Amino acid sequence: MPVLNRIAGFAEEMATWRRHLHTHPELGFDCHDTATFVVERLKEFGITEIHTGIATSGVVAIIDGQGDGPTIGLRADMDALPIEEETGLPHASQNKGVMHACGHDGHSAMLLGAAKYLAETRNFSGRVALIFQPAEEDGGGAGVMCQEGIMDRFDIGQVYAIHTTPSLPVGHFQTTPGPIMAAVDSFDVHIKGKGGHGAYPHDCVDPVIAAVHIAQALQSIVSRNHYALQDLVVSVTMIHTGTAENIIPDTAYLGGTVRTFDPDVRDMVERRMGEIVAGQGASFGVEARLDYRRSYPATVNDPDKAAFAVGVAEEVSGPEAVDGGSWKEMGAEDFSYMLEERPGAYLFLGQGAAAGLHHPKFEFNDDAAPYGASFFARLVERALPVG
Repeated sequence: MPVLNRIAGFAEEMATWRRHLHTHPELGFDCHDTATFVVERLKEFGITEIHTGIATSGVVAIIDGQGDGPTIGLRADMDALPIEEETGLPHASQNKGVMHACGHDGHSAMLLGAAKYLAETRNFSGRVALIFQPAEEDGGGAGVMCQEGIMDRFDIGQVYAIHTTPSLPVGHFQTTPGPIMAAVDSFDVHIKGKGGHGAYPHDCVDPVIAAVHIAQALQSIVSRNHYALQDLVVSVTMIHTGTAENIIPDTAYLGGTVRTFDPDVRDMVERRMGEIVAGQGASFGVEARLDYRRSYPATVNDPDKAAFAVGVAEEVSGPEAVDGGSWKEMGAEDFSYMLEERPGAYLFLGQGAAAGLHHPKFEFNDDAAPYGASFFARLVERALPVG
């Protein structure tokens, strides 16, 4: 079964919605104008049960099918990124320093497309919960929506999401059973020494040399404290210190990110970082403090739901265009919180060659939207068949 004809018929309408959202991006939890636009479209489709203000600006809308049955959740993220757009497109962002550089405008348009189709046809039993979520990029909006009880409140039994990717051809799908996206943590190391003249280091306690050794030692966690066949990334991405070539500063700072899949590995990294920072600080006579912050957990697909989603994707795009056993990604995704509460699956949808995600020249390919909308719609019809 290829892209649904009805959805293909309003592909240009989806592109119009998407470009409007692209022109008016919003950050974090403050997706109020985006939510208003979404609600206006949902009302046009004849959807009457619409709940707003969840996680500040999130929306959950319910479509009833034919007769009783369970509820399936479909999620799209709405927020943009703090990036100055460089596409030069007619529908480029009008909000300075804010841009849809990760395709969330496309995700929302695809879910709106599926909503329009499902509201027209109602060729399913039970209910569909359309979840339009703020703050995926920063703030964990999915976790906040779960904390506010959407899974129980709307009796959602399973949940699915799609993310666009320029690494696949248009209309191709990719997913995997089990972990698909990593847990993400961040860390800061604050070092305090005693500054002075660069010509007289013996009168100082140099925080720079301590920072360098701490940064190097942190890399030994991956190479010497960790089983090589497990997945782990420890990246020092920032070192800030000093003001002039002849001054030893008082302080130094370094920070970075940690990516894991296994909770035990996550615990080990935090423990070893604390030991390394304390030990290196003592060895160089500086005060060294570690601030370690855990963020999104790993995104873990339910194996049965992932296999089901692969079958649906094959109906839409053909078996040759679906990879159901892809590699895990070391990026992170707050849909993980929803998958911790309910079984489901997260998939990537190809949009063809383009600038990378989070790039100032990224542009969602509207040709991909009918595939995503058809996947969502067919997923509902297969999961909740009439009769």
